[in-house]
Amino acid sequence: MSIDITQTIFMAVAVICAFLFAYTLTPPVRVLAFKLGAVDVPLDNRRMHSRPIPLIGGLAIYAGFVLTTMLFCPFSKELATIWIGGAAIVILGILDDIFRLPAWIKFIAQIAIACGAVWSGTTIDHINLGGEYISLGGFSFPLTVFWIVGLTNAMNFIDGLDGLSCGISAISCMSMFCVLMLSGEFVSAMIVAILAGACFGFLPFNTNPARIFMGDTGALFLGYALSVLSVQGVFKLHAVLAFIVPLVIFALPIGDTLFAILRRVCSGKSPFAADRGHLHHKLVDMGFTQKESVKILYAICAILGLIAVFFTEGMFAEGKTAKTIWIAVLAVGIFVINFLLMRSPACRKHSGLSDDEMTVEDYLAEKEDQKQAKAEKMKKSVKTDNGEQTP
Repeated sequence: MSIDITQTIFMAVAVICAFLFAYTLTPPVRVLAFKLGAVDVPLDNRRMHSRPIPLIGGLAIYAGFVLTTMLFCPFSKELATIWIGGAAIVILGILDDIFRLPAWIKFIAQIAIACGAVWSGTTIDHINLGGEYISLGGFSFPLTVFWIVGLTNAMNFIDGLDGLSCGISAISCMSMFCVLMLSGEFVSAMIVAILAGACFGFLPFNTNPARIFMGDTGALFLGYALSVLSVQGVFKLHAVLAFIVPLVIFALPIGDTLFAILRRVCSGKSPFAADRGHLHHKLVDMGFTQKESVKILYAICAILGLIAVFFTEGMFAEGKTAKTIWIAVLAVGIFVINFLLMRSPACRKHSGLSDDEMTVEDYLAEKEDQKQAKAEKMKKSVKTDNGEQTP
């Protein structure tokens, strides 16, 4: 793989362009949301916000992606699939954000859009198992539709905290970008990088406290775009067990969705019935703030992406498997240490992972408490050494 400085600058400019398009288009999209009545009003305890927040923010992400790819990427049938299918899924999302469409209507529309992508040539037609290509034959069509619809809904299901789904999409894009660059797929890598740039452009308005939500407009589009891009690029890599790479990259939203469906079906509810049992809800119930919960899930997604990148053929010349396992173990170990620290309110405010609003008075009071605790401990120790019974 050889990329000259001109290509690097070209790609960097494309990403910046996508960022600026999405960033500058978000304010007018927010105004449009109020005009259309696409506003999320918190009327139940499932919502994590307490004030009306406009939706359809995903329109800015879609526009930033399409405009940038039109300017910087050569036209291809694969790119047109994302533009056209993305437009259809964005329209579906806007209608849902305004009128709250029934789940079955959205599901049928998603299947139709996915079938259109498959008809245009976006298919998982084989898997590479141990260096041997296995054709999927007649299973190719339904499997690809299942993947596109599944990941589209997974990104929508996990969109429950400020900046969560958009940030996870951006992290997944960066993981796919690294995999594609290591595999020499420059054009596909640039398309993925542009999508990441559009996500980053929207995030300043979407992080806690959010001023606008992506809504189904953005979550469905990002899920659709990532699923199609993974089929067009990552699934078709020549690496051994290449089909595992996208599964690892998207393991967090896929896992959360599978557990949500199982949880709802086992309790006699519809798989599409909204509830407050997602992983991000559980973290908030444990005592983490929205920002802290989002950071934890970002870290999990990044760790999974890191594992996928290290599993790519071009990453290590020798000892790839062993090095990948070691890096994964180290990453998980560091994450667990931080997670345990964050569970303690006393440690959380000193970690830097949450907002530290400590005043001078707070610090001095804390030091005094520590001195008193140390003195009490010493008194108990002296009593024990003298044979006295501790209280």
